[in-house]
Amino acid sequence: MTGGTEGLRGRRSECESLDRLVANVRAGQGQVLIVRGEAGIGKSALLEYVAGNADGCRVAHASGVESEMELPFAGLHQLCAPMLDLAEHLPPPQRATLAVAFGLEFGGPPDRFLVGAAVLSLLAEVADRQPLLCVIDDAQWLDQASAQALTFVGRRLFADRIGVVFGVRDPATAPEWRGFPELVVGGLADEEAGALLDSVVPGRLDEHIRDRIVSETRGNPLALLELPRGLTAAELAGGFERPDARPLASQIEQNFAQRVQLLPPQTQRLLLTAAAEPVGDVPLLLRALRSLDIPVNASGPAEVAGLIELGARVRFRHPLVRSATYRAAVSADRRAVHQALADAIDPTIDPDRRAWHRAQAADQPDEAVAAELIASADRAQRRGGLAATAAFLQRATELTPDPTTRAGRAVTAAQATMRAGAFEPALKLLVTADEWSPDELHQATVNLLRAQIAFASGHGATAAQLLLDAARRLEPLDLQLARDTYLDAMMAAMFAGVLADGSPQTEVAQAARAAPRPSTPRKHDLLLETLAVSFTDGYPAAVPLARDAIAAFADESRADPGDLRWLWLASRTAVDLFDFEHWDVLTARHVQLGRELGDLSQLPLVLNSRLHLHLFGGEVPAAAALLAEIRTIADATGIGLAPYGAIGLAVMRGRVDEATPLIAATLEEVTTRGEGAGMSYTRWANAVLLNSIGRYPEALASAQAASADPNDLGVASWSLPELIEAAVRAGQRELGTEALDRLTELAQATGTDWALGLLDRSTALLTPGPDAESGYQWAIDRLGRTRVRMDLARSHLLYGEWLRRAGRRQDARAQLRTAYEMLTAAGSDAFAERARRELAAAGEAVDERAGRAADVLTAQEAHIAELAGSGLTNAQIGAQMFLSQHTIEWHLRKVFTKLGITSRRQLGPILG
Repeated sequence: MTGGTEGLRGRRSECESLDRLVANVRAGQGQVLIVRGEAGIGKSALLEYVAGNADGCRVAHASGVESEMELPFAGLHQLCAPMLDLAEHLPPPQRATLAVAFGLEFGGPPDRFLVGAAVLSLLAEVADRQPLLCVIDDAQWLDQASAQALTFVGRRLFADRIGVVFGVRDPATAPEWRGFPELVVGGLADEEAGALLDSVVPGRLDEHIRDRIVSETRGNPLALLELPRGLTAAELAGGFERPDARPLASQIEQNFAQRVQLLPPQTQRLLLTAAAEPVGDVPLLLRALRSLDIPVNASGPAEVAGLIELGARVRFRHPLVRSATYRAAVSADRRAVHQALADAIDPTIDPDRRAWHRAQAADQPDEAVAAELIASADRAQRRGGLAATAAFLQRATELTPDPTTRAGRAVTAAQATMRAGAFEPALKLLVTADEWSPDELHQATVNLLRAQIAFASGHGATAAQLLLDAARRLEPLDLQLARDTYLDAMMAAMFAGVLADGSPQTEVAQAARAAPRPSTPRKHDLLLETLAVSFTDGYPAAVPLARDAIAAFADESRADPGDLRWLWLASRTAVDLFDFEHWDVLTARHVQLGRELGDLSQLPLVLNSRLHLHLFGGEVPAAAALLAEIRTIADATGIGLAPYGAIGLAVMRGRVDEATPLIAATLEEVTTRGEGAGMSYTRWANAVLLNSIGRYPEALASAQAASADPNDLGVASWSLPELIEAAVRAGQRELGTEALDRLTELAQATGTDWALGLLDRSTALLTPGPDAESGYQWAIDRLGRTRVRMDLARSHLLYGEWLRRAGRRQDARAQLRTAYEMLTAAGSDAFAERARRELAAAGEAVDERAGRAADVLTAQEAHIAELAGSGLTNAQIGAQMFLSQHTIEWHLRKVFTKLGITSRRQLGPILG
């Protein structure tokens, strides 16, 4: 060990773990650790130990405070404020984002993940100069914005001289804490616990009572130290078993409350004032005490009792002293100290904390206080504090005296609370909004919010129906909002897909078509009209409208940041048209816009769409790089997403052992969520996989299930060629003929080379005799004019198989060789193996393929190598992947070693 542990009885192994963490940080290995345990178990002592023994490291401290949880970035500011002199070294977007988050500048709401990236860059700048250890105690009480930023940093530490240690009280249920390494702190062993108890109890305890106390405290050090204090010998003789026994944390807190109540009244008031002011600002506390006519020396008895220290900052012996003091006070006393604190705060310096104290001081509705909270909510929103915005608005609603104004503010608070992901509190606010209905638009908006909460909390037919009802009610009141809501309802119905009861798409479409058309349609109005016509009059009737809609979104002169909300649906419409070029343009624009706006919540969805574009394009390594980026974002943000990209990549690579469990798990997941579109996708992917390895009867069943919903154009359309191929090979040609009729209608309506090429290939599969050959040739000709290389390669494969079965082995070898080379280059191993076997049957031996770079690199390494090969600097790569430059350098060293190269210039030729 690097330091003594005399003050940490029985914690040798925990201290050794913390010493190893510090040693790893000094050696350049980023470390993150959750020190987790119940209240009083000794987490704070362990954090003090690691901070005191981090020789050679700069140590930064922060602490969560329960009453500060609504103030955005309060905890983060504690940690980073001493480092802000290095912010000038950050990339400009990150520097600006951090300035807005900390209230140094005003701007649009910063994306929470961009804040995390900025904090990581700032800590990396500090660590460049000296290893850095960040110690965050009571992290369960960090404000949400700070917790998200700091856990984001924790997930991005690799080759950095940065360590982050969180102290978190059990139970640690918030998603932010999941997946981190943990040091679980339990109670002391009986021998150590007994010795600690002996050190604080005067005289000698009866051995049976001593054992009983040790057992009932479960070795909790704070309980052993604090609970016996102030108890009589008779009380100690009875141990701690009481008829009203509470959970241990409550017992400890109750003991502190009893000790506080034994202090002089003015000392109790001083403690309460300090407990209500969580920053520990001594000058502020002194100003408040003067307002309350409490002398400073009233702190003496509390300091003698070891409950509080007044130095450079106010420090309680333990967070439970603070909470016990505050909770034990009567509400009138709490309000009085909050008012004194509010009066002591300069509103020009810290208006938000002043407003919050005024709100806690109010015992009845007060419009002036509510108005201050509304202003604080606006500032919090501009700083990106979603949870804080919601908290300020909720309290403002409670304090609003006028019923009409209160109802309106309840709606605004519900919107903010929903955006913060707190759906149950948002629904409760809507009950308040319903209590006074000033007008029909207000009621319609309340219904809309209920529907949006249903959609956000689970994509299902229930949400589609609620959104449809809200749109109908909004129609005579706000036509634009109504049309937006119809489009949301359509999307909800499409997500529900085959799992929806009835035909929600058709019902929404009929209502949308009956609604008045705007005189000047917006771009997404064109999308709404496209879908409405498709679901009522059939897909061919909607094709001209679809072309107009995607052309409008692809027009650079009409580009707008507001497109972000609708670009996914626009690119999905391009897929329905088998329009590869517009699919490419729209997804590229969506990715660019998402990156510019720092909207990481949107990026995984569009990157997933773009990943599949690369798969159809035969660019499996590029798709793998996007999957690595999706996983990077998911890992950094905690945003969950069904593994469609991983499934698609595993299927196109033909990796049965990898794809099969993913498919099974995803089918179960999407069924539970009521996401029929996801079910159709997963079954399509399974059909491709089974066709690639020649298990045609199973592929047929999966393709039939995937194409069961004719309204699900994209995936259902993709499934039809798979169904036809599997049906022919499984001897079920009549099923293939039925699918061909559907494919014919779609392909002739779109008229694209991709769609018509698939139609020619599928027709050839079902055509008996020599007449089939022209279909294969037409398919290869049409698909050869597109960038859809995978379908072109498969067409060569099917044509070669047909030629071999027709006895034309030399012609077959030419087609099969082309297919094999294309599929091998694309990284589609199962289809390539099918082509190799056919080549061998046609009389041509094929050498084993040489190893590709993608086979020796991890997905993340391949992604970094691709970015480096394209000319990006380490700083640019780090900004895109939310990693430090040190980590990028570390990955590139491994890439160079694996590939046997020494220069970035060599990456391009090797990666192809």
